[in-house]
Amino acid sequence: MKTLLTTLHSKFIHPSLALPYLAAYCGDTCGTIDICEFTVHEPRENILAHIVAHNADVVAFSVYLWNITTTLELVDALHCIDPRLRLVLGGPEAGFAADDIFTRHPGISAIICGEGEQPLRTLLQRWLNNEDVGAIAGVRVRNGNRIDNGGPAVPLPHLDVIPSPFRNGLVDCNRGFVYYESSRGCPYNCAFCMSALDSRVRSFSMERIESDLLWLMNNNVAKIKLVDRTFNYNAERARHIFAFILRHNKCSHFHFEIGAHLLDKKTLELLRQVPAEMFQFEIGVQSTLPETLRRIRRHAPQQILEDNITFLRRHTAIHLHLDLIAGLPGEDFDQMLSAIDRVMALNPHHLQIEVVKLLPGAPLRRDAAAEGIVYDPNPPYRALRTATMSFTDLERISTISRLLDLTWNCGRATNFITALGRNYTSIATALAALERYWRTNNLHRFPLAQHEIFTHLAQFVRTSTADNKEQLLEILARDYALKERLNQHKAGTLFATDLSDTQQRRIKQQVQQRLDAIKGQGIKLQYFVAHFNHLKPQPSLHIFIYLTASGSKMRVEEIVLPATP
Repeated sequence: MKTLLTTLHSKFIHPSLALPYLAAYCGDTCGTIDICEFTVHEPRENILAHIVAHNADVVAFSVYLWNITTTLELVDALHCIDPRLRLVLGGPEAGFAADDIFTRHPGISAIICGEGEQPLRTLLQRWLNNEDVGAIAGVRVRNGNRIDNGGPAVPLPHLDVIPSPFRNGLVDCNRGFVYYESSRGCPYNCAFCMSALDSRVRSFSMERIESDLLWLMNNNVAKIKLVDRTFNYNAERARHIFAFILRHNKCSHFHFEIGAHLLDKKTLELLRQVPAEMFQFEIGVQSTLPETLRRIRRHAPQQILEDNITFLRRHTAIHLHLDLIAGLPGEDFDQMLSAIDRVMALNPHHLQIEVVKLLPGAPLRRDAAAEGIVYDPNPPYRALRTATMSFTDLERISTISRLLDLTWNCGRATNFITALGRNYTSIATALAALERYWRTNNLHRFPLAQHEIFTHLAQFVRTSTADNKEQLLEILARDYALKERLNQHKAGTLFATDLSDTQQRRIKQQVQQRLDAIKGQGIKLQYFVAHFNHLKPQPSLHIFIYLTASGSKMRVEEIVLPATP
């Protein structure tokens, strides 16, 4: 018997972790197992052709909210192509809608509900041996005109029984990054999260974690993204793993989802040692409103959380990615703007704001009607309005989030956003004004090139009520020159680029000194010069040095000279 494990990613760079774990646990006890990954953007006919070419007896799909619709379309087509093909679904999106899926898609043979390793292996073994499937915990099976339900899945008591998919060559490590799991479960029960259904946390042994991480680091995997829901649920355990990585890492970048309020003094001191570009922490603030936090059952002391984030920002080189959720119970538009200001005051490298999703199985979905939340019944189940926020309010927050992505989060115009906030009393107020301009001009409808973004930001300033427009435009122009290699003769109206003969000689001297310093290093130097009359020191000449080399990102250096004639 041959089984194909497959899934559809939202992007090609996303590697599957679930499929290698399933294949590793099944081993050679279930017949032959292949893994094949696709994206939701590939033509359906191409995906069908690849799947059919595998000549499998069983095709098992890992299903999530971003691929459920496309997956079910494939399932229906595969059943028409070969009615004998056994089609299996697993993953959170399938498990919580199993009854409806069976009814609407007659080609489905079985659905795995909950943790999948043990249920799938048992199911495949019984099919391989031509045994009656019977009752299998965590499996619902079509048996003629009825659906047999084996009851809830029983989580594996010891995660080490799953062989390492990395050491067994089951994970594609050539996509730029890999996912890694050191634990399952979460000690918290936040109402918007499916992890609220199981507050028990199970960890792989420290020996297994060290073995896997050492393999990944020794194989120079560029980015390792840990999928633990709260990585530092145990401070001593987290500190041990951080220290292990610091001792052995060569060039890998690590992403952790952490609870900032759980960081103790010993861990904070250890994190001072983390080099730049090695760690990124994703921290869920979610809301700053005490009543909202109470209603979603999120128990994270706000002041401790903010104090620890402040420490990380001031005393470590860790990249901080903070999250807020719009549309949670009890929070209105103005309170959301206040939350943005409060979080931006922490100076995160990245602030992500998303409208809450009412996920199948999550307590907030069950309580949606009582909380006055109306949500889209189709994936990704986004809230459409709440008791305190209209659809338009939520859309405005979404556009503000997009504006942060276009400016602050990518480092494109951080000085400009900060200065704009000073002119509008706060960053959130400034972003709300910028959102109105973006919406009025329909700029959110289409992708914008970098030069178009700066052009529209400049036009916003010119038509706004902001004070010190000339200074704002120069701050924006400087951000532009720091982000993109500009041509001295095609810089546009943001810049004053006329230079006197004396200024040109001074600039050439500065550039020549820099050229002498990098001679023989294989580095190409280009430069751009502009006048600034409203930036300190006033007036000044700014020389932007652009350094490029094969295999590395462009570096930008800035030299500021008094603008004497």
